[in-house]
Amino acid sequence: MITRYLSATSLTAAVLSLMFLGNPASAQQATQEKPTQGQSDNNGAAAAVSDQKIEAFAVAYLQVDKIRQEYAAKIGATSDPTAKQQLQTEASKQMVQAVQTSPDMSVDEYKAILSAAQKDPVLIKKVQDKLQKSAPAQQ
Repeated sequence: MITRYLSATSLTAAVLSLMFLGNPASAQQATQEKPTQGQSDNNGAAAAVSDQKIEAFAVAYLQVDKIRQEYAAKIGATSDPTAKQQLQTEASKQMVQAVQTSPDMSVDEYKAILSAAQKDPVLIKKVQDKLQKSAPAQQ
């Protein structure tokens, strides 16, 4: 069995990837508007996300992560800035499509769960648990 751990860095990368897909300007804003440590404005975010949505999120996340890894290697191997940009655009489209084709998950829901998980350790734990259970099925 393969064990997968979800780190805050992975979540951040996924959030920024999807945000960049929809609007490059919003991705820039997101990187500039990181919440400060100790900020707790989302009490109960984990409770607001159903187990069914966390399960759907985990399935979508694994697909997005697979695409991200695939394209990160391609982008890293390319030195041409134009080709890199084209690969980033292509990866972004595929990530959005992966989320859209995931059962019971929209891109907006995916972004919302990612965003909430970055601020809520309880939600991160729930997502990690689902990912660990879902990962072997996806491999």
